[in-house]
Amino acid sequence: MKKVNLFISKTFIGIMALITLFPFIYMILSSLMSFQEVTSIPPTLIPKEFKWENFKLAMEQAPFVRYFFNTIIVAGLSTVGTLITSVLASFALVKLEFKYKDLLVMGMAALLMVPYEVTVFTNYQTIANMGLLDTYTALILPSLASIFYIFYLKNYLTSIPLSYYKAAKVDGCGDLEFIRRILIPLAKPSLFTMGILSFINGWNSFLWPILVTNSKEMRLLSNGLSAFATESGTNVHLQMAASTIAIVPILILYLIFRKQIIRGVVKSGVKG
Repeated sequence: MKKVNLFISKTFIGIMALITLFPFIYMILSSLMSFQEVTSIPPTLIPKEFKWENFKLAMEQAPFVRYFFNTIIVAGLSTVGTLITSVLASFALVKLEFKYKDLLVMGMAALLMVPYEVTVFTNYQTIANMGLLDTYTALILPSLASIFYIFYLKNYLTSIPLSYYKAAKVDGCGDLEFIRRILIPLAKPSLFTMGILSFINGWNSFLWPILVTNSKEMRLLSNGLSAFATESGTNVHLQMAASTIAIVPILILYLIFRKQIIRGVVKSGVKG
């Protein structure tokens, strides 16, 4: 009976994995097909000849190099800002005592329940009033702090004994020095996970960039890909090539660091 259950479990997992991965696999295969193959009925699953020139044609028809540059700049700086603000805020919430701290935590928790779409247009109005539209600042500024990541790191920091902080204070260690020398080394798994997830989120951002950018030069990869799908007309094979160009780098990043991401999430969840 155990063997039957194990077989059924593995079969179910295999089927679900195939259903999940098939769109990505077919996207990559379609990017290597000719126009006739990708639009044929019934669909062609394996190209007769790999059309590697599709990637070159896609890159020539749209400035994807510029889109890549913009996306790396925005995702990278947003990630750095998120890490800094999350470390400082979570440290204050866990290790420091100040008036109305519990009320502040409750307020931040309540804000987590507010849908992202509700705050988008308020943020847009603020950015517009500051005259920052169509700039890197507009793309990065709202992403410099995240309540979700503050609470994520806070859950981990509660596992660090308060005696560490008190001992450091007795030895004359300031708060920033404690953060740099003790807190950050101890929280490396969670910080690493936060960094990767924040970077992926920045890489995939779509709604906010399309609202605050107007020029083609300021487009991020996701927005550039959406525009290319319209501009390239019926060239589905080139659209699949462009989609592959956009998704493969971040997919490789996840596959390389998947163990660290899972370990950080589990460790934070268990200790929180």
